[in-house]
Amino acid sequence: MGPTRKPNVCRRLSRRALGCFSRDAGVVQRTNLGILRALVCQESTKFKNVWTTHSKSPIAYERGKIYFDNYRRCVSSVASEPRKLYEMPKCSKSEKIEDALLWECPVGEILANSSDYKSSLIALTAHNWLLRISATTGKILEKIYLASYCKFRYLSWDTPQEIIAVKSAQNKGSAVARQAGIQQPVLLYLAVFRVLPFSLVGILEINKKIFGNITDATLSHGILIVMYSSGLVRLYSFQAITEQFMQQKLDLGCACRWGGTTGTVGEAPFGIPCNIKITDMPPLLFEVSSLENAFQIGGHPWHYIITPNKKKQKGVFHICALKDNSLAKNGIQEMECCSLESDWIYFHPDASGRIIHVGPNQVKVLKLNEIENNSSQHQISEDFVILANRDKNKNENLFTVTASGRVVKKSFNLLDDDPEQETFKIVDYEDELDLLSVVAVTQIDAEGKAHLDFHCNEYGTLLKSIPLVESWDVTYSHEVYFDRDLVLHIEQKPNRVFSCYVYQMVCDTGEEEETINRGS
Repeated sequence: MGPTRKPNVCRRLSRRALGCFSRDAGVVQRTNLGILRALVCQESTKFKNVWTTHSKSPIAYERGKIYFDNYRRCVSSVASEPRKLYEMPKCSKSEKIEDALLWECPVGEILANSSDYKSSLIALTAHNWLLRISATTGKILEKIYLASYCKFRYLSWDTPQEIIAVKSAQNKGSAVARQAGIQQPVLLYLAVFRVLPFSLVGILEINKKIFGNITDATLSHGILIVMYSSGLVRLYSFQAITEQFMQQKLDLGCACRWGGTTGTVGEAPFGIPCNIKITDMPPLLFEVSSLENAFQIGGHPWHYIITPNKKKQKGVFHICALKDNSLAKNGIQEMECCSLESDWIYFHPDASGRIIHVGPNQVKVLKLNEIENNSSQHQISEDFVILANRDKNKNENLFTVTASGRVVKKSFNLLDDDPEQETFKIVDYEDELDLLSVVAVTQIDAEGKAHLDFHCNEYGTLLKSIPLVESWDVTYSHEVYFDRDLVLHIEQKPNRVFSCYVYQMVCDTGEEEETINRGS
């Protein structure tokens, strides 16, 4: 039997109207997204540049919202033309938002306030306040004062949509202290919260006496990751650290006596004391050495990716089993490309356990399989490869004529990321439509031209190509987002000039109008 034909959009809409679904609660949503995917990829669909704007401050995008002026102004990109949702009052430099995360309502939880069921922006200000802001009105719903003993600067998810980590700037001490050889005992702090309702897990200090001279530390999925300049990466259980070294449990909004001072936890000027102080080396979960601390975990079962800790090994990736550090069969991946920019590799965000390896002229999607008759070992094999559209005759021979009239043939090879050849710059995954989006750039005359390609995530088939109307300078910093029926390009030019180009999906009615005109 041949493959079953998928129903077309009209049939899907008819079945949806009649309620022809199974009892699975997610079927309606999946059907709707299947319809949208079919519309996005059909030949007559175009993406039109509907809005372009420029800014002197960074521009951020998250889930249909574009943020300007350090998250003070929010524009919705969902409408046919972007419209302003809100603009917060002007504030001093010390009150500006430095980092933010979008929180969306959890499913199946009973929350105290009706406003809690709507999306919120969790924001960190320059003067150490943690705010929860309505994502639709800009109203401040909650605020927590962190501390005065350090400068908090970065926000990240420990567990997505559940637990956040607020990281301080590294304490390098004053220039005078460094010249005098005075050691700074605390290198940085990590404040950890559960979100909605906000509750404090604790504030952890990363101490030089325990961990030594680290270059960075972060928290991810309950794991404390500590990095060193030597390339060493060490992993510890944050839960074990909390259970062993928490000095006192603190609750936001409750009175507390700490170090001879009494105050309310989370309110100014008392803030939140550092209540997790490690006094002895915690149990080590895992340790590995990798060039530039590059280290990733993923796959089924768990594997990790590193680059051997030698400069000449840059661009070589080892895929190893987490349980015993054994190298997978075909686990050494090297693209062998000659380019100015190095290739990159990461675990596929679709949770399939696959691996995406991106070079200037190809995108490899790799899969991790059990070796036949040996379930304890795994091998890496190609799932599919996406190749750049290139002129194969570009690497050609040059002919020169000497003074005596003799013709000399000289061969040369172009770089794999030569600007006159189509080169891959960005690869992303649209999880709701199950599409890989690939940005390819080619230098034409004096300017670069880019197009965004949509590929089937299962087979790598090219389904749609969208040209970007603006020129693409490869020396600038670029971000491209594909979100359902929206494409958004953010570009950073010299002198801190930021540009934002918004594309919306439209149906091309040109042929239809032409037919009507001919008929009349």
